Amino acid sequence: MGAYIIRKLLYGIAVLWGVATLVFLLFNILPGDPAQMMLGQRADQESVNAIREELGLNQSIGKQYVDYLNDLVPLSFYNIAQGKQKLEKIGRYTRLATIGSTAIVLKAPYLRMSYQSKRKVSDILGEAFPNTLLLAFVSISIAMVLGLAIGILTAVINTNFLNKLTLFVTTIGMSLPSFFAAILMAWVFGFLLEHHTGLSMTGSLYTVDEYGRGEFLSLRNLILPALTLGMRPLAVVTELTRTSLLEAMSMDYVRTARAKGLKPVRVICIHALRNALNPVVTAVSGWFASLLAGAVFVEYVFDWKGIGVVVVDALDKYDFPVIMGAVLLIAVMLIIVNIIVDIIYGFIDPRVRIS
Repeated sequence: MGAYIIRKLLYGIAVLWGVATLVFLLFNILPGDPAQMMLGQRADQESVNAIREELGLNQSIGKQYVDYLNDLVPLSFYNIAQGKQKLEKIGRYTRLATIGSTAIVLKAPYLRMSYQSKRKVSDILGEAFPNTLLLAFVSISIAMVLGLAIGILTAVINTNFLNKLTLFVTTIGMSLPSFFAAILMAWVFGFLLEHHTGLSMTGSLYTVDEYGRGEFLSLRNLILPALTLGMRPLAVVTELTRTSLLEAMSMDYVRTARAKGLKPVRVICIHALRNALNPVVTAVSGWFASLLAGAVFVEYVFDWKGIGVVVVDALDKYDFPVIMGAVLLIAVMLIIVNIIVDIIYGFIDPRVRIS
């Protein structure tokens, strides 16, 4: 297992390197001068050149790429004289050795500074990512609990009416666009039925007090975006659970378990369901990772202060370091989720073993 995890980690690092390279090339060939956008259209050329030199935009693409990777990796090499300003921006680091004029330092990945706010990208994402992670976790939890319950119920009570009703509901859930569902949910439950639900159309995890007494936790603002974001994975989990469980219940080992006189609940939960969970786990892992990346529209509609709002705002302002940092963060989460799922497979299904 240890060797398998190491191989997966090395594979993940290779994928992350590919993503970093693609993101760097993509955002360096886009039109638009960040220095010009920072200073405005009336800025003089001398000021623009000074900003470009400070950001390293006056160097060749190859040199910029090497510097970008050097900032990302934990073990980095910086020229003591030229890299002093950058090391001050990085903040915490440990100098391991000095070879001539080059310092070898150990640090956290440095995602550069925002062009607009002049803040560290890691700080911006660090404030927004917990909100997105909470929203994605609650959404996938709702989808898991309700999806498994409905899927098991419709598989056990296998009637024509229930099958058609489940197919109708899951089809709507999978085909309804997230942005339309978000607008519809906000309008119905946050506007028309506000007096009955007590829910607001917009709001984040922390709400500013009307009387200036600071921020306070507002978990009810999580309800609408979580339900909206969980609609599609709920439909997928329901249909996959129902289909996989029906297939598993027709297998020989389930008939053998019933012939032994085992209770129906034990036959379903221990024998049939355990072997039917593989496609469900695959779907849930994929959806959880995609929720982290695809919550942009839902967060924007409900004004949920997460990665989605940060990315939209950065795209509007051409704040490339923030966008690049967000993409890398999402890629890291995808890799971590995939590794965890591969390990879980070995525990769920006894037929799956890692040699």
